Amino acid sequence: MVKVEIFGLALDEHSKSPILVLKDESGRALPIWIGAMEAMAISTAINEVPFPRPMTHDLLVNTISSLGGSVTRVEVTDIENGTFFAELVVAMPDETRRIDSRPSDAIAVAVRAECPIFVGEAVLEEAGAFMHQESVEVIKTENSEKWMEELEKLSEDDTKYKM
Repeated sequence: MVKVEIFGLALDEHSKSPILVLKDESGRALPIWIGAMEAMAISTAINEVPFPRPMTHDLLVNTISSLGGSVTRVEVTDIENGTFFAELVVAMPDETRRIDSRPSDAIAVAVRAECPIFVGEAVLEEAGAFMHQESVEVIKTENSEKWMEELEKLSEDDTKYKM
């Protein structure tokens, strides 16, 4: 597993779908297309937007906490046919539990729980790309050139947006 940070949120120019971009220490970026509601949940947590009542991801973190547990990390574990898989790692008093999740929901929880995010090396190998001047094509699909062009357009200042 490789530790990553949220690099930013972007909008796919063609489909108008939000893209969550994760980035590791070496500069590899992992774009994950997510839903608008999940993008809003991540963005509001990153930007610390206050709500009078708990939102769904806040409710999940609060419930885990009230049951004596804590979310210790989030892991993007796999990718199959373009679909990413993730797990919440929850420390309970007597055991650690892994809870299946969509990556977008897991990351919305991670931001609220202030826990680290990890991505499997195989996932980064399959779907990641380096984001620097001498980019190396690591996306190995029939659309790899298209994705490299899209990723090369990304910069931290241009891709972050607030909802």
